Amino acid sequence: MKQRKLVASNKKARYDYFIEETYEAGIVLTGTEIKSVRQGKVSIKESYARVERGELIVYGMNINPYEQGNRFNADPLRQRKLLLHKQEIRKLIGYTTQKGLTLVPLSMYINEKGLAKLELGVARGKKNYDKREDIAKRDADRRMQQAMKKDAR
Repeated sequence: MKQRKLVASNKKARYDYFIEETYEAGIVLTGTEIKSVRQGKVSIKESYARVERGELIVYGMNINPYEQGNRFNADPLRQRKLLLHKQEIRKLIGYTTQKGLTLVPLSMYINEKGLAKLELGVARGKKNYDKREDIAKRDADRRMQQAMKKDAR
């Protein structure tokens, strides 16, 4: 079993999008940024990724400055390069040129080797009625679980 420490997750992504496929990407960070990541001071709620000039870049990821970092701290909202194999990037270019598909970070974690990884999802936006269906299904499942728990007593 893989040991990984979850640092940040984007719960709203699965609510707002249908996730078609997921990828694990490495992320290029500075020394003080990785220290902040290990402390869990990361937010990926407003972030998205884009392919530019053959490189995958993530925008809007907020990594709070490291307290003991002084002048070595980088801008918390700077663009960060993601590391994927070239054929995976080509595949993502194909997905993002299709209508309605975007790249959304789903979670960020530290793997068993101590490296920061970002789980990216190829996502298609949900309409309001899709979101209402998900909420209704979740409520029905919850009621069914409560009824089964009540019967078991």
